[in-house]
Amino acid sequence: MTEEHLEATVSLRGVLFSPSADVLVVKRTSDGGWELPGGRLSPHEDAHEGVHREIREETGLDIDVGRPIHAVSWRNDDGRGRFAVYYWCEITDGAATGADDDGCPVSLSHEHTDHAWLSPEDAVGRLSDVQERAVSIATEVYGP
Repeated sequence: MTEEHLEATVSLRGVLFSPSADVLVVKRTSDGGWELPGGRLSPHEDAHEGVHREIREETGLDIDVGRPIHAVSWRNDDGRGRFAVYYWCEITDGAATGADDDGCPVSLSHEHTDHAWLSPEDAVGRLSDVQERAVSIATEVYGP
């Protein structure tokens, strides 16, 4: 039994697949790092609803939220506790029309400056170790 319990910020993120099996990554305004779309829950919000809301707010995309694929805790570079749950997600039928590189129109919020639809292998190269693992699990175990 551990004596020190982790106090952590909780976030929910989606490994979001396009119809062509690419993964969406977004570039943070705050530090220029790349991440999977998602964020924090509102008080009393259902987890699936929270993931859907966060991704829609950040990207303008309507998505289907699937099952959780990975949950992990860690400490960031500042020593702060983090806990994240990653969900397998896909673009809803009919949402994949538009002028984006992958045919999926993305409308970024102020939280992000850029986005890319990348193969799972290329997405892994841009993400933190924690998020790389979520993409790997999503593609290896569940597939697009």
